[in-house]
Amino acid sequence: MHNELTRKDIQMMKEELDYRRITLRPQLLEAVKEARGFGDLSENFEYKAAKQEKNRNEGRIRFLENMIRTAVVVSETSARDAVGLYDKVTVYLEEDDETQVLQVVTTMRQDALHGLISKESPVGKALLGKRAGDRAHVQVSDSYGYDMVIQAIEKAGDDGSVPLNSF
Repeated sequence: MHNELTRKDIQMMKEELDYRRITLRPQLLEAVKEARGFGDLSENFEYKAAKQEKNRNEGRIRFLENMIRTAVVVSETSARDAVGLYDKVTVYLEEDDETQVLQVVTTMRQDALHGLISKESPVGKALLGKRAGDRAHVQVSDSYGYDMVIQAIEKAGDDGSVPLNSF
């Protein structure tokens, strides 16, 4: 499976990798070494916490390396009047009688609670390529779907202001 990412996604992941390898890894190794000196390892909370943080960092490094290795670079350009990657879209949800502003982003930067919708999610797929005034149908499951009307599209590029997801 390939991860569809922008050049900016890959650049941000490489920067995080460099930080984690060059700066954070030595600090965490030192913290483990220091905590080991506190005595009995079976009851040494500081040692367990330091090891856990070191392992979390190593896991994130492996994750980022894999994401970069399997990445397929996608373009963030789209038609001038159609929804594309990183565009902000004002939608009217008929079922809820409310308006929301959503931004379509790559999976590495999605955060639905803050209106950052993955291009691979049902909402993202429904929005991409649509124009203002279009109705988009979002099929959530086999038995449930809903409609939304695109009210406005604000063209935006990937300026790097949307952070990468952490885990």
